[in-house]
Amino acid sequence: MAGVEGAVAEALARLGLELPAVVPPVAAYQPAVRAGDHVYTSGQLPMVAGALKATGKVGAEVDPEDAYDLARICALNALAAVASVAPLDEVVQIVKVVGFVASAPEFTGQPKVVNGASELLGEVFGDAGVHARSAVGVAVLPLDAPVEVELIARLAPSAKTVLV
Repeated sequence: MAGVEGAVAEALARLGLELPAVVPPVAAYQPAVRAGDHVYTSGQLPMVAGALKATGKVGAEVDPEDAYDLARICALNALAAVASVAPLDEVVQIVKVVGFVASAPEFTGQPKVVNGASELLGEVFGDAGVHARSAVGVAVLPLDAPVEVELIARLAPSAKTVLV
């Protein structure tokens, strides 16, 4: 698996997953930014091979179980974004996940949808994948995506990092 080695590569392989290429930005932002020992990702959509896997509102055009799977894709894309600025084996903790779910007005299952992302991160990182989280229902997301996920990862301090 190009760009991924060690325990993370083994976990992804065990799950039958491959780290995708970083999804190119659809506007004026970077997919991920490293600030000291943290990496902040931009919101990641359920893009596969350059196209959205699904569109529409969860609870209307998109089934909640399918949205769970879409959240897993978002998390995998977020990991690709992290890997674009730091080796994934340097991740010592997924600190925070924010999931946005484009929801039909009566849909209230946002936490179960975003579990797709949270559970994937737990499967890949074990205890280091346990994180704080928000699961937010919204009226619409970019490109009419059903789900969007962003995360903050903490990296192992490097010898170059000066702690004050």
